[in-house]
Amino acid sequence: MSTDKFVARLYHESGIASLYFTGRDAGLIILSRTCRMFAFGAVSLTIALFFAELGFSDFRIGLFMTLTLLGDVVLGLVVTLMADGLGRRRVMFAGGLLMAVSGLAFSVVNNFWILLFAAVVGVVSASGGDFGPFRAIEESMLSHITTPKTRADVLSWYVTSSSLGSAVGTELAGRYVEAMKSREGWTMLRAYHATFWIYIVTGILNMILAFCMSSKCEVEKTVSETDESARGLLDESHQGDEDLDNANPQPVSTPPTEPNSKSRFSQISSGTRSVMYKLWFLLAVDSLADGMVSVTLTTYFLHRKFELSKTTLGDIMSAAFILGTLSTVFAVPLSRHLGLLNTMVFTHLPSSVAVLLFPAPSGLVMTVILLYIRMGLNPMDQAPRAAFIAAVVKPEERTAVMGITSTIRTLAMAIGPSLTGALAGSDRFWIAYVVGGTLRIMYDLGLWAMFVKMRLYAHETNDQDVGPQRESRDEESLEIETRPRAQEA
Repeated sequence: MSTDKFVARLYHESGIASLYFTGRDAGLIILSRTCRMFAFGAVSLTIALFFAELGFSDFRIGLFMTLTLLGDVVLGLVVTLMADGLGRRRVMFAGGLLMAVSGLAFSVVNNFWILLFAAVVGVVSASGGDFGPFRAIEESMLSHITTPKTRADVLSWYVTSSSLGSAVGTELAGRYVEAMKSREGWTMLRAYHATFWIYIVTGILNMILAFCMSSKCEVEKTVSETDESARGLLDESHQGDEDLDNANPQPVSTPPTEPNSKSRFSQISSGTRSVMYKLWFLLAVDSLADGMVSVTLTTYFLHRKFELSKTTLGDIMSAAFILGTLSTVFAVPLSRHLGLLNTMVFTHLPSSVAVLLFPAPSGLVMTVILLYIRMGLNPMDQAPRAAFIAAVVKPEERTAVMGITSTIRTLAMAIGPSLTGALAGSDRFWIAYVVGGTLRIMYDLGLWAMFVKMRLYAHETNDQDVGPQRESRDEESLEIETRPRAQEA
């Protein structure tokens, strides 16, 4: 194979071609989440240690994470269900503003309840994951501006770049805290406060990026919106245009139903719901496990078990995130050959086993190896999962479905930290990993059993867009009623 052909194949297989084809908005959305995950990665290393420095008990640390996630559930549900109506870019801009305000609060306040309020409103990641409403909106935006042929590639880079952002944030946070602590007159608590300056800067950057996005990111005008516009013209014409009937021989009428008065959930088709009920249950199981063994709690576990310095912790966790970043590059090429479902299961299952075995080794080296297996493989299912969900729902349902999915995952995950906090307080921290690993394995096996025969892209009307990917996924049959998009519109 010549060098030119090799480079061309690499260009397409890596997904860069799909990213370039999608356009500028995809880059802005990906950069926005990368900045946000940079802040999340930095805070995930220090937030549990910060709370311990404030004198919070292990149980209270777990409770804080649980209450934060429960707050994210409420905020996420409200925001995602209203995002299409308010405007996705406006919601993302407001999210950046709230993030900056919460960073300011964390940089000066020590009170438990004020910090909790700031964490909920500003979507401060107490667990290290992105469980606020903005990921669901971004995934919906990316699904909206991509085709079935390019979607998995673009979502893969969305995950890859955010994982890289977490890695850099974690690495710099450890060194930043050590550097601040060594300055004259600086205490450890003041150094922890200073890490939240990152949230202020990141929030401002997210506001700028949201402002730069184009209208292509917004949901297409629906039939009801078109009817409202027509009805407005009708009202105006009654005041001064007596020739309306001649100009518009077909009467303008509104449908008997009133979508604006319905909940977003009720507008999701029964076919989509029948599929998502099963997936939501499995994702709840997986998220409960993730909540029990989150990145923040894992960092805290390593610190307690081996008494590592902040710099060493940062190096270990950053390397883990980098491994996850590298693995996501191969997720989409792998999904082209194995299929989305196979990629999700076969990469997540070894990671789950590593979680189960994580507390067993007594030495640091073997513990870190299991950590790297877990975090190196864990992100590989994220882009295929988002592409899978986008492929089984109608385009107009994606924001609502992804918002509900994020809400259910966050709600389930919220239970985990309190359980782990109680176990950590009674010197049974290790049980959280045994239970979490077992639940994750159950999720993997259940996912395979329930969805192995599903067929994707039932609601994609342009077969040309689907291209050769459709033939490779014929065995994944999806029993959902399909209708051409033209008829739905």
